[in-house]
Amino acid sequence: MSLLSQLTEPLSYTFMVRALLSCALIGFTNGFLGTFVILRRQALMADALSHSLLPGLAVAAIFLGLSPAGLLLGGLIAAMLVALGGQLMARNSRLKDETAIAALYIIAFAIGIVLIRFAKVKVDLTHFLFGNILGVGNGDLWIAYGATFLTISTLVLFQRPLLLTLFDATVARTSGIRVGWLESGLLVLIVLGLVASLQAVGVLLSLGLLILPAATAYLMTNSFSRMLWGGAILGSLSAVGGLFLSFYANIPSGPCIVLLMAIFLGGAYFFSPRYGLLLRFVIKHHYHDESLERWKGHQDHEHHHLPDAD
Repeated sequence: MSLLSQLTEPLSYTFMVRALLSCALIGFTNGFLGTFVILRRQALMADALSHSLLPGLAVAAIFLGLSPAGLLLGGLIAAMLVALGGQLMARNSRLKDETAIAALYIIAFAIGIVLIRFAKVKVDLTHFLFGNILGVGNGDLWIAYGATFLTISTLVLFQRPLLLTLFDATVARTSGIRVGWLESGLLVLIVLGLVASLQAVGVLLSLGLLILPAATAYLMTNSFSRMLWGGAILGSLSAVGGLFLSFYANIPSGPCIVLLMAIFLGGAYFFSPRYGLLLRFVIKHHYHDESLERWKGHQDHEHHHLPDAD
């Protein structure tokens, strides 16, 4: 078999074509959305939301089966209840927001594991936890299309007020921007992106699609627009590339996608032309050498002008 035939072999399977299309869509959407999550410093919040999807998925499976629309609705409701419940608990107790949300999400996660046992249909827990991108159906693709269109169009439309809210909420409020509505809308989009990723990577790994591409772009540039679109493109390419690797290496697709993204993040961490660890080491070493040369020159200059002992 020629090299070209081997490379195009996955495209001969209908399930792989659907899976690749789904990966491209959710990778792009989550990479784009991840920029706002990182700049808002909501990575831990997104992690909590990803875990809190499970009870909603379990309830949907009990009453509606494995309908993609039902799973989407169940996950959205569960995540929003945990997010709002955490804020309510924090406002009425000594607990901080992150502590209240962490407590609720781990409780919700445990409840979800228990509820899955009562589903009408046979549900494999690992399917929800780690995903199964090769099982993508037409309903899952429509959800990915809808999530991509809604997320990208909303974030582009409200980019300016969102940016002002992210960097200075007080100034945004005084400018007449409804900060609370924007933050709630962003929260809904985060949950939507996580739910759309479930079929690909599951509850436990969905945060990787949201954070890793944007974090990689954040290490590479100071430009918001480059980070925004660069993270989206990187997310799409990483998801598609990870699926190809999983096909040839015969390993689970979800972990393979996330590990490929992790490799890109590691590369940016060490070799970024702007913030890479190697660059900082070289510059530090260079400045040290320059300082040493200046010091030696200064010492030689002083020694040259010392008065004779006679």
